[in-house]
Amino acid sequence: MKFKGSVWKYGDNVDTDVIIPGKYLRSTDFNVFAQHAMEGIDPAFKPNRGDIIVAGDNFGCGSSREQAPLAIKYAGIDCVVAKSFARIFFRNAINVGLPIVEADVFDAVVKGDIVEVDLDQGYVVANGARYVSTRLPDFLQEILNAGGLVAYRRNQR
Repeated sequence: MKFKGSVWKYGDNVDTDVIIPGKYLRSTDFNVFAQHAMEGIDPAFKPNRGDIIVAGDNFGCGSSREQAPLAIKYAGIDCVVAKSFARIFFRNAINVGLPIVEADVFDAVVKGDIVEVDLDQGYVVANGARYVSTRLPDFLQEILNAGGLVAYRRNQR
């Protein structure tokens, strides 16, 4: 999987409450999640399809709400690159088919820069420099390629 997009940049400890505020969790409409994604930290967040979030440490900390990666995915973000992820967010992102990768590119980019991510090879290119990223195990990449865990399991039948 390869991605190339414009950066939306956020710092350390971005929690699920700012990714999708709790008052929207009563909805089951993913478009509602998308409309309010990142509202708690960035009311101007209106990504174009294919954009990429670059973040610091512990992205997705807080509650275990699966709606957080869904909000990001349905808002049009193709991939999240962070120094590190909260473990429950990491697993939820894989489960809903949101590609994520750990790489230390935070200091190398500003909002609006174009970055390239190659999940298969395990690298991120930012401003002409190539950064090593963690390469997801094959079984997690298979889940992402299928579009998430439910789609993956359907394909296993």
